[in-house]
Amino acid sequence: MKLKSLAGLCVTAAIGLASCQSGTKKSSSADTLKSAPLAVVKLVADSFKKEIDGKQIALYILKNKNGAEAVFTNYGGRLVSLTVPDKDGKLVDVVVGFKSIGDYEKSTEPYFGATIGRYGNRIAKGKFTLEGKGYSLFTNNGQNTLHGGKKGFQYVVWDASQPVANRLILHYLSKDGEENFPGNLDVKVTYTLTDENELKMDYEAKTDQTTVVNLTNHAFFNLNGDGSGEILNHEVKIYADEYTPVDSTLIPTGKIEKVKGTPFDFTTATTIGARINDKNEQLTFGKGYDHNYVLNKTKAMGMFHAATVKGDQSGIIMDIYTQEPGLQFYSGNFMQSKNTFKSGAKDDFRTAIAMETQHFPDSPNQPAFPSTVLKPGQMYKTSSIYKFSK
Repeated sequence: MKLKSLAGLCVTAAIGLASCQSGTKKSSSADTLKSAPLAVVKLVADSFKKEIDGKQIALYILKNKNGAEAVFTNYGGRLVSLTVPDKDGKLVDVVVGFKSIGDYEKSTEPYFGATIGRYGNRIAKGKFTLEGKGYSLFTNNGQNTLHGGKKGFQYVVWDASQPVANRLILHYLSKDGEENFPGNLDVKVTYTLTDENELKMDYEAKTDQTTVVNLTNHAFFNLNGDGSGEILNHEVKIYADEYTPVDSTLIPTGKIEKVKGTPFDFTTATTIGARINDKNEQLTFGKGYDHNYVLNKTKAMGMFHAATVKGDQSGIIMDIYTQEPGLQFYSGNFMQSKNTFKSGAKDDFRTAIAMETQHFPDSPNQPAFPSTVLKPGQMYKTSSIYKFSK
């Protein structure tokens, strides 16, 4: 079913604003910005109307019976806005993003809210071998390939349909040789906003040649609201007893190490800022947290319970469930105040986090890691849920 046109309509997204919108004050773990009255940012549908690569860009709104909304654009399959109720019942936009397609095109950070592929995370030196044949990818992260290469899925225009009010279906055919990956990869991603305030992500893919696949979404979250300051006082619990340490280029060494006794131990709820500045080689390499956690397979919702995050000001709780073996926890260490969010605030250092459900980084070169190989006749199928409560 073709999505109804949104031309001329506006989407309202409630967002927690800092006390001064122009020149937003940066907070620290000792001086957290106080919540100001929530304001409404209107996303104008016309600001997301543009033709790119011969395809039409548009805005898509998912709604549930509670008034929560998830707003997407098919440019990069991006989650632009996600409004959920805080502890007082007021709607807060917990996903940072931009208010026009032009802002996404010119952003110095290409991954805000994007559906990521063909291979999420890093591949060492952009090289891997599959069935005896070597492949060389475009290196876009120092000497490594990150999130699919030069033109990963964050830059493509997905075919979109909205069969019901709370569901968006995205489709993309990644052709054989795109970014030097083998095989025609047919991808379908279904985003559903449930009446339980869950954003459900269902990924499917099939190929006509043996290839590697690792799909995820790269939403940047601030549970206090877009523009509300640093995330260092967010509490995080990760259901993982181990993680994969990295080298100085953020490629896994191949080892799997215990988190106990290290700054990476989030087995009990801990603020992000509690140990982020500890003297630790791994924290130095990542400029903070930018590491893959090996989930301990704690069962919940018929999946693995990956993490629980709580906004210190809003009281909003985000529980993450997945069928994936890993969770990449990124604490916004490379945010550089070069882009302006829809709230009017800059993307300052550590003002949002990413929690990406996925297979491990560099798996094509790490035979001990869970395989990311997909063969003809097989179906890549995986689901993740971000559930919001208070």
